[in-house]
Amino acid sequence: MAVMSARAVNRATLARQMLVERAEVSVVEAVGRLAGMQGQEAKHPYVGLWSRVSGFAEAELDAAIEAREVVRGTLFRGTLHLVTATDYLRFRATVAPVLEAGLRLLKERAEGMEPAKVVAAAERILSVEPLTFTEVRDALQAEFPAVNERALGFCTRMLVPLVMYPTGTRWSWPANARFTPAEAWLGKNLHTKEEQAELVLRYLGAFGPATPADFQTWSGLSKAKPIFDSLELEVFTDDNNKPLYDVPSAPRPDPDTAVPVRFLPEFDNLLLAHAKRERIIADEHRPAVFTKNLRVKATYTVDGLVAGLWTATAKRGVATLTLTPFGRLLKKDLAALEREGTALLGFLEPAAKTTEVVTGG
Repeated sequence: MAVMSARAVNRATLARQMLVERAEVSVVEAVGRLAGMQGQEAKHPYVGLWSRVSGFAEAELDAAIEAREVVRGTLFRGTLHLVTATDYLRFRATVAPVLEAGLRLLKERAEGMEPAKVVAAAERILSVEPLTFTEVRDALQAEFPAVNERALGFCTRMLVPLVMYPTGTRWSWPANARFTPAEAWLGKNLHTKEEQAELVLRYLGAFGPATPADFQTWSGLSKAKPIFDSLELEVFTDDNNKPLYDVPSAPRPDPDTAVPVRFLPEFDNLLLAHAKRERIIADEHRPAVFTKNLRVKATYTVDGLVAGLWTATAKRGVATLTLTPFGRLLKKDLAALEREGTALLGFLEPAAKTTEVVTGG
């Protein structure tokens, strides 16, 4: 088996993530290529697409959401994702076991709850109009007063196929968005067959080369090795002589390929899609990015690796991007970050009169 160096693995993954160069594709195609984008908060996929799609404008994603070509709902790992409507319909049944298993997290809070009855009630309640989860919990609590209201809401989130109902607000959804049944919103039925093999191929096309454990980390599914073994995949070994699997036609650029600096949003899937994440972030920097309260901070990359954190603020007409580097930056890299950061501020804060990029501690 051919050996892929750490740098070769990095470049291969970045190429699929459209981070070697921005891609000239529609937003729907981009979201599909990425096999979805972590959508914990509404703004994050917009920033992720800005860094990946040539000439991206937020109105493009707004339009795709309004046209119901892209949706935001609970999917991989039981977390909110922005995915194409086609992928939501096709893969919801595939990840259903992950979502069902999530109910175990409730422990004693699930006392007295009968999931099938809760699902039936939630589907009936939500068929009338889109509701926030606070409204869903209140309505369910009226029907199941002896059951923990948080358990009722969590059961609904995991077991009922729902998507967020967009509004005219910026980034398409408010913080307390309403939810609506996916099939009614999309006017199509969910695919009922599990498509784990297809999902593996899609994963490798977006995040490979990778291992079965990597796929399990990204999807939440388990026992993936037999699926990998059943597929016609290329197999490489990494620097530690561990096997890496890949789809034959996937891009694997020269390891010496130059890559530009890039800004990644909070919760970007690139930092969440592998069991071991050295291909994108050194272990020593992970504590600064992955917080104890389960947030994943916004980062920037230099030469393809996470090199620091960034935050953006706007006050009195001044938009400021603050860089927090993990180490000393070369002058050329800092200049590149300032150029890219200024462009990012123009995207995030188009009404700002002035912009500035500063380096913090």
